[in-house]
Order: sequence, then C-alpha cells, then structure tokens
Amino acid sequence: MNLVKIKRTSDTALSLTWDNGETTDITLQKLRDECPCAGCKGETVLFETYQPVKLNVLTPGMYELKKIGTVGNYSIQPLWGDGHNTGLYSWDYLYHISAAE
Repeated sequence: MNLVKIKRTSDTALSLTWDNGETTDITLQKLRDECPCAGCKGETVLFETYQPVKLNVLTPGMYELKKIGTVGNYSIQPLWGDGHNTGLYSWDYLYHISAAE
C-alpha cells in the first residue's frame, strides 16, 4: 500500500490517504511516540541488541511538527520542533500505527 496524501487536520493530528482510497488518522503525539529510529526504538547490530532508556521527559517542541519530507517512494521523515529528525516511517509502518488510532 502506498501513501498518496498527508493532510494536517488540526494542530495535533494528520489525515493519511492511501492508494486504495482508505483514509487513516494519527495524532502528532502518537506519530512521535512511535518513532522507529534506533535512538527511540533501539536496534540490533551483529546479534547485539540496544534498547534505549525510556525517559519520561518532555522536551520543548517534542510534539510540534515542523515539516515532513519524503524519502524515496517508501517513507516519510518528520522534522520535530526539538530538532529530532532521524525517524523514517515506511508506508507499512505508518499504515499500521495510524490504522490502530
């Protein structure tokens, strides 16, 4: 499934339109909280797993979406108000987290 359109529906939410005509919604907080980057979700390299420490700290701008760029024809890369921009959300992952809203 491919993402066709992203629309900001409020200061705190996005609407995503998919190539099958389906529309899903996601809050900016959930989008950020589900960031798939290694610093947020961890990673496995050469059979060693790194799990980042979950801190209950809100940084200024953490849930403020500055812009969204596309990476190839397979993912988006949000830029957040606190400067975080390392998460690449594949179409499949984005659909999965937004359909669960």
